Amino acid sequence: MKIIEITISPTGETTVQTKGFAGSSCRDATRALEKALGLVQSDQFTAEMYQPVSTDQHVSQKGG
Repeated sequence: MKIIEITISPTGETTVQTKGFAGSSCRDATRALEKALGLVQSDQFTAEMYQPVSTDQHVSQKGG
């Protein structure tokens, strides 16, 4: 399951954390949020960032 968690501290500092995203797909998922929230001060990547993104392949064969 893919989750985007947004936390706003009492001082107004915002943190966006993703869970369940493989590779850089997390960055694509949060791009609009980051743009709306303003300047990104830092990025901290989890082990999920370095996992390969799985792709679904569908192969069809027709008999001759």
